[in-house]
Amino acid sequence: MTAKQRAPIIFERLRVRYPSTVPALDHHNAWELLVATVLAAQCTDARVNMVTPVLFSRWPGPADIAAASQEDVEEVVRSTGFFRNKAKNLIAAGKRVTEHFGGEVPRSMAELTTLPGVARKTANIVLSNSFGIHEGIAVDTHVTRLAFRLGLTKSDDPVKIERDLMPLYPREHWGEINHLLVYFGREVCDARKPKCPACELNDICPKNGVNPK
Repeated sequence: MTAKQRAPIIFERLRVRYPSTVPALDHHNAWELLVATVLAAQCTDARVNMVTPVLFSRWPGPADIAAASQEDVEEVVRSTGFFRNKAKNLIAAGKRVTEHFGGEVPRSMAELTTLPGVARKTANIVLSNSFGIHEGIAVDTHVTRLAFRLGLTKSDDPVKIERDLMPLYPREHWGEINHLLVYFGREVCDARKPKCPACELNDICPKNGVNPK
């Protein structure tokens, strides 16, 4: 079975398992989702969701955090890891959104990726979930692992994986396939101990890189 044949089967089966797909990061607008996604790098969504209520109560929007001190923001985001760099990027992103985009989160990949701390993954998540704009597929650690295991790519490079995945799915499904693979990666296709016998993709999965033991 080729990747092109396998891809729609994966989508339909996971869609049955997860009929509703929404970001696991709590947010109320595009700015909050952007901030939460930046904080989620090398951190769990659960931890980020514990931090953002305090963060947004003190600095609700980009102009607010743009005026914040580095030390104050560091203290609030400390538990998410890499807190100095994250605080620096959030303050700088707030300034750029305020000064260059009129306080509104931009709606294109080219503009979003000019914001400090925002690369393609974060931009894809914001564009898809906040604006319904699909310019690519967000590739995180779960998508990287599952795309390889399921034979949808031969690469471990997120940029190449995204290029491999995009032709396999209709553009309108690009945001949803990210959610489906992330959910499934957390619940079933674990990094160390994938639950292969209980997996609804077991019969079509080449199990690339999975220890047969």
